[in-house]
Amino acid sequence: MNFSSWSIRNPVPAILLFVMLTVGGLLAFKQLPIQNFPDMDLPTINVTATLEGAAPTQLETEVARKIEDGLAALSYLDHITTTITDGTVSIKVSFKLEKDSETALNEVRNAVDSVKGDLPAQMETPSVSKVTVQSSPLVTYAVRSTALNETELSWFVDNDLTRALLSVSGVGQVNRIGGIDREVHVDLDPATMASLGVTAATVSSQLKAVQTDTSGGLGEIGGTRQTLRTLGALPSVEALKGLKIPLATGQQVRLDDVASVTDSFAERSSMAYLDGKPVIAVEIERSNGFSDSGVAADVDNAIKQFAAKHSNVEIDEAYSTIGPIIGNYDGSMHMLYEGAILAIIVVWLFLRDWRATILSAVALPLSVIPTFLVMYFAGFSLNIVTLLALSLVVGILVDDAIVEIENIARHLQMGKRPIDAALEAANEIGLAVIATTFTLVSVFLPTAFMSGIPGLIFRQFGITAAVAVLASLVVARLLTPMMAAYFMKAHPTEEKDGRIMRAYISIVKAAMNRRKTTVAVTAILVALSLATIPLLKSGFLPASDDARTQITLTMQPGATIEQTDATARKAADIIGKLPDVTHVFSAVGSTSSDGGPDASTTSDVGSATIVAVLPPIDEQSEIENDIRQALSVLPGVRVEVGGGGNGTKLEITLASDDANVLDSASTALEEQLRSLQGIGAVTSTAARQAPEIQITPDFPRSAALGVTSSAIAEAARVATNGEYSSDLPKLNLPQRQIPIVVRFSPETRTNLDDIKNMRLAGTNGNVDLGSIADVKIGGSPSEIDRIDRMRDVTLSVELNGRILGDVNREAQALPALQHLPAGVTLVEQGELQRSSELFQSFALAMAIGVFCIYAVLVLLFHDFLQPLTLLMALPLSLGGALVPLVLTGTSFSMPAVI
Repeated sequence: MNFSSWSIRNPVPAILLFVMLTVGGLLAFKQLPIQNFPDMDLPTINVTATLEGAAPTQLETEVARKIEDGLAALSYLDHITTTITDGTVSIKVSFKLEKDSETALNEVRNAVDSVKGDLPAQMETPSVSKVTVQSSPLVTYAVRSTALNETELSWFVDNDLTRALLSVSGVGQVNRIGGIDREVHVDLDPATMASLGVTAATVSSQLKAVQTDTSGGLGEIGGTRQTLRTLGALPSVEALKGLKIPLATGQQVRLDDVASVTDSFAERSSMAYLDGKPVIAVEIERSNGFSDSGVAADVDNAIKQFAAKHSNVEIDEAYSTIGPIIGNYDGSMHMLYEGAILAIIVVWLFLRDWRATILSAVALPLSVIPTFLVMYFAGFSLNIVTLLALSLVVGILVDDAIVEIENIARHLQMGKRPIDAALEAANEIGLAVIATTFTLVSVFLPTAFMSGIPGLIFRQFGITAAVAVLASLVVARLLTPMMAAYFMKAHPTEEKDGRIMRAYISIVKAAMNRRKTTVAVTAILVALSLATIPLLKSGFLPASDDARTQITLTMQPGATIEQTDATARKAADIIGKLPDVTHVFSAVGSTSSDGGPDASTTSDVGSATIVAVLPPIDEQSEIENDIRQALSVLPGVRVEVGGGGNGTKLEITLASDDANVLDSASTALEEQLRSLQGIGAVTSTAARQAPEIQITPDFPRSAALGVTSSAIAEAARVATNGEYSSDLPKLNLPQRQIPIVVRFSPETRTNLDDIKNMRLAGTNGNVDLGSIADVKIGGSPSEIDRIDRMRDVTLSVELNGRILGDVNREAQALPALQHLPAGVTLVEQGELQRSSELFQSFALAMAIGVFCIYAVLVLLFHDFLQPLTLLMALPLSLGGALVPLVLTGTSFSMPAVI
């Protein structure tokens, strides 16, 4: 069936079809979420195991290795990445993208369950969760109040503000930074306890036994059934003080006779500051599938309404990532509009007919707007990738219409009626127009099936571009001939070539008359184009200028949060005095990798994150260098500037089963990396020694006195740190439960001699810890990193404005990498791995695209050799793409590939 002829003779159905597509597309456009990058459902699973107070070396042997061994046999496994810190094992299980994320989640959960019986009995059940990739928290607010104290404000944020924010559609998570949690402290007096013969374990056990409400089942009284409940929990701190503690003599003493019982707050684990003033920060993260701008706007409205109801609380925006996202969206839309206008101007300059120009211009919106409808049903969003796809094809979308109109105009010049000219012209070039469109689709569509993370990003690009091009074909075959038949006028004139055409024909004739010269010039141009490839700078994504930068401070192992806080405040003060820095937000006790597929957030009292908010400028790398130099005066702290986002650092990972050999190799490489020119700081994850209290039992003596190693460990834990969080007794209040922590007073638990004098229960009475064990200050690794069941060390090199590919080539040439010791391997991961995947997948997609183009041309020409003459033009296009990249210093990254 000839659709063009049918449309010309029956214009109403075609008009109605495009009216419906346009209305549907506009409605879909309003519903499409605005995001920075597409949401990605990665088959990556997190496993977190917690054993409070356990050292990394202990957790590596007793927990990490066992879980890793259980995971190793899973199908489509890519990497197992483990980070072990005090009390916590964090394992990231990455699968190849062929793996369904839900299947991966269930398999990891089953694998962890299978080894649960081999894990320490005191350990909490490991949590297993799917990783949701977001760029970073959308917006961070700072909360403060002069009417509420810090404890009240913290509870207000947790109970009122967080609930209000979670009720906003699209808000996936709300994180609190800073503030304090209420806690009841039972600080034991060791001197009094020793005189009365009471141990810390006895007090803790008595509290756990008493402070509980227990279910008693069901009963039947008076013909009705009732639930039974034992209400044993004491209702207040005053009641706790009167709790009776049994003595070995059979007598009892009040709890407040051997301890100070206070309604207090837990030790701080994080602090937050905005422009040097203490605040409680609230981070907002969105759920998958929602619009960044929509969620941010709804959150802003919710905050304003909430603040209006609570005048005693001040809520300010600390910093936001939504500004750059909206800026990227507006820039892409402007680029789309400008491209459309320029395309129409070019059409008019060549056709010199306002009717023909209008018909060609109509093809643009009628091709783009229906594409929004397909994007909506495909679950796509308006992001950098899809908008770039539309911007890229905006000039292509009028090609089919121009070909149709130009041919119709030629028939009109022959003196034919418009309707006859449209019928004959459309039939004459129908196959050529269809072949041209499918040739373009053959270029774009294969990119939607690239592998790896680049494939997830390019999927929306390839499909969006292909749908828009196919929509332009429908417009060119259905609407353009029909509109030309009723809108264009006959202009019977003798066809003459214009000046541009005559010049072009002259050049072609000259080339044909000098074929050897033409071939030689062509070969030289191709050779010169290929010669530019080694000069290209490469990377996965270019460094972004998003009006903020992130600074991470890492203290020496063993640093307290007070020490980290003092350093972070000093650093924030230095940064705040620099020009172009408008605001400074500090989060002490947490670090973030600032987004990307490898993004992560960790809690560590020895680390701090500072976000410097900048005005919209192009010299962000220069400001980061100024910050780096200004913070060089801070002693004993590791400073990283740039946050680890895309295009900011090179990461090199070495792995080995031998920790000593690995440490030696990484140290040598770190020293050589520092010799590279123009880079920033070089940091290493090599384990540094953290101080720890080491208790080594004297087994013959402890056995003789009836004290086991487990009893020593339990007593020491209770006295110094308190019971495990899951085992803590609770003070029941109407809206919440307050933990009750039993341990030595702060003055005692920080004194090594007092710890040695701690009393433990033995078979013949209480004994001093120091009499049955050696108690001393030692050291152990503060953190252990593992990859694929081997120890690993990652060296990070701040690029300081340099290109990732250039720095990587220089690093790979270093002797330390050229001659790695036996047993040490180089692991490719992070941005280098994604960059490699990008180029490999792109090369394969382009090869498939060229083959598809060849197949379409073979079908068009019915010949296997003639299409090769057209494909010979492809190598000649390399120069036009590569030379500008070299001249402008632009990296060959994902935007350039697109």
